[in-house]
Amino acid sequence: MQQTATALIAEYWAIGLFVVAVIGLCAFMIGVSALLGGRSQGRSKNLPFESGIIGTGSARQRFSIQFYLVAMLFVIFDIEAVFLFAWSVSLRDVGWSGFWGATVFIAILLAGLVYDRRAGALDWVPKGSDRKHRGA
Repeated sequence: MQQTATALIAEYWAIGLFVVAVIGLCAFMIGVSALLGGRSQGRSKNLPFESGIIGTGSARQRFSIQFYLVAMLFVIFDIEAVFLFAWSVSLRDVGWSGFWGATVFIAILLAGLVYDRRAGALDWVPKGSDRKHRGA
């Protein structure tokens, strides 16, 4: 019994040391930031602050549908790139079933692209602009 307890301690001492070190480091960082951190008070101290810019306007601002359609395009092509990269790395292992699975995946993404085109997400010039009328 004593020998198994000693073997267990010898096996897991590194994990215990790591946990103690992490807790100590967290306590150190919180303590140092509490001692050295600023305690200024001011009129702009309680304003929302994001990316170095103080916000203006309402948080309930309405966005054009164009914004959401562009976001959908980004998600479509970002996800497509991630999955197709993983598929291309394992192409020899997945065989024909993987090929047809990737084909179905690309077809679904193509359907999303067709929807975006029909919804006007790819029309960057507003309707009624004279850029269309000039033939540019």
